[in-house]
Amino acid sequence: MHALIVTAHPDPKSLTHSVATGIANGILASDPAHTVEIADLAAEGFDPRFTANDHAVHLRQAPQAADVLAEQARIDRADALVLVYPVYWWSMPGLLKGWIDRVFSNGWAYDEGPDLPTVRKLGHLPVHLVAIGGADMRTYARHGYFGAMRTQIDHGIFGYCGAPVVTSELLVGEAGSNLETALAIGGKLFGTSRQSAAA
Repeated sequence: MHALIVTAHPDPKSLTHSVATGIANGILASDPAHTVEIADLAAEGFDPRFTANDHAVHLRQAPQAADVLAEQARIDRADALVLVYPVYWWSMPGLLKGWIDRVFSNGWAYDEGPDLPTVRKLGHLPVHLVAIGGADMRTYARHGYFGAMRTQIDHGIFGYCGAPVVTSELLVGEAGSNLETALAIGGKLFGTSRQSAAA
């Protein structure tokens, strides 16, 4: 089984990167046959800007850009997609949102047209979301931020494409406990993905 872990943080020494590495280590420790690729969007210089060409692709008036095709191929090779990201303004960073805007395109992630019902095309792709928050859990609960994030991201993005969100985690608090959680998430990742696919 192969996991693609996507992260979007400019500092390679950040907790976000440490959590991504911890999840990867947990996956590899759970079964030596598993493989992992970490896509570091900041280090790779992915361009998140939704351009006129991206709009034309959405309307099916232009071919897909090469950088987007490469990202779609990465996802197509994966048995599970894991997004690990810091919470910026109660959502994901713009870099990661721009990656979704461009990569999860009409014709690949879903099909829609003027007189056609929407077809969700990613039902085969288990998704695991790991958000890393700077505020405490009481703040998220008091204002409903995590619920709002789940509505926007879990349901609004991945639900629209048909991709099942198997786990949706919000990590706050001490770095040490978050790294232990990351190992645990990785250790059971393909077990929970298989259970979701069988359900």
